Order: sequence, then C-alpha cells, then structure tokens
Amino acid sequence: MSDLADGPAETVEEVTGTGIPIRGNDIDTDQIIPARFMKVVTFDGLGEYAFFDQRFDDEDNEKDHPFNEDRYQSANVLVVNSNFGCGSSREHAPQALMRWGIDAIIGESFAEIFAGNCLALGIPTLTADHESINALQQWVDDHPDEDLHVDIVREVVEYDDTEMSANVDKAQHKALVEGVWDTTALMEANADATRDVAESLPYVESESLPRTETDD
Repeated sequence: MSDLADGPAETVEEVTGTGIPIRGNDIDTDQIIPARFMKVVTFDGLGEYAFFDQRFDDEDNEKDHPFNEDRYQSANVLVVNSNFGCGSSREHAPQALMRWGIDAIIGESFAEIFAGNCLALGIPTLTADHESINALQQWVDDHPDEDLHVDIVREVVEYDDTEMSANVDKAQHKALVEGVWDTTALMEANADATRDVAESLPYVESESLPRTETDD
C-alpha cells in the first residue's frame, strides 16, 4: 500500500511479498471460515480459524494444508484457482484471510460477493488464465521464500523473470488506486454533505443527525 492520495483511504497500488498456493476449484466461504467461528463480537482473532476444517481433524490434529506449513507462515499473497470464495456471502471469510496475513489474492476467478468483501478491506483480487495460475502456484511451491510483486496499477504480477498479466476489475482498480475503497472513510470524508441531506429529510430527528467535526 502507498501513502494517502486524493481519496479518503490509503491507496493500494502494489503488494510485494511471498506467496502461498491453495489449489482446488469452488473453495467456498464455509471452507475459508467455518460457520461456528462466526459467533464473535469483533473480527479480531479470526485469522487462526482460516481454513480450520481443512487444517485440522476432529481431534485437532494437523492435516496436510499450506496454512499449516512453516515455509508459508509469513506469506501475504494467496494464489488460488477457479470460483474461489463461492457459497454464502459471509464477510468473515476475507476478514479471516486478512487477519491471517493475506494482502492480495490472485486466482482464475472469484465469486462476485467475495471479491466485493475483499475490496471493502483493501484486498485486491486479480484474475489470470488457468495456465498462468498453475505456473505461478508451482513457482510459489518451489520458491516459498522468494518475493513476487503484484502491480495493481499496471495489472501485472512479477516473479522470477516472468511478468504475468493479471486483470483487475475496472471498478476495483479505480477504488484501490484512487483510495476510495473504504466506505467508512468515504462517509467520514463526506460527513458535511451527509448531514446536509439528512437535515433536509422531514422524518430525520435532530438527535439522529450524523455528527461532523464542527460538533466537537
């Protein structure tokens, strides 16, 4: 991520770090974060439950899964296959991935709601063709300690001596690069305009009006 630009949130123009491959199509949100771990007051601590049922058996013994491997524990770029994040539209899924340490996800395709929930956290979801993703997953598997570079602005992923094209949805690209992906920050930045609209509505009582800096 870069410094603040014209938008109210931090811009997200690039992500650099090591990768972690999760192979398989149609990995749904219940696999990413099982429903029983959604009974939390805040999202804090969700990272430890990411892919929990794929990582542990009923007696909490570790299974063979990349999120359990020591070589991937500092990874921040997730490389996945097709239709990742399908199933129920739970925002806990990208929250769990982010709190595990994921800053960007590259895959063949994503469920639309999942990608939208990732955007709300400033996590870019880039897509590439099947062959390119397989090649990147294999490279990450073979080079777990080597960095790859995700360039959101140019829509490319650079690793080794390879520059791989990776598409960023047009609306996502604009939101990340211009720093307008954070809806809470957008509302705060436009608090005066929001209050003006609320004041014009006859059914909004004065004590319900949004506060602005001049109210402090």
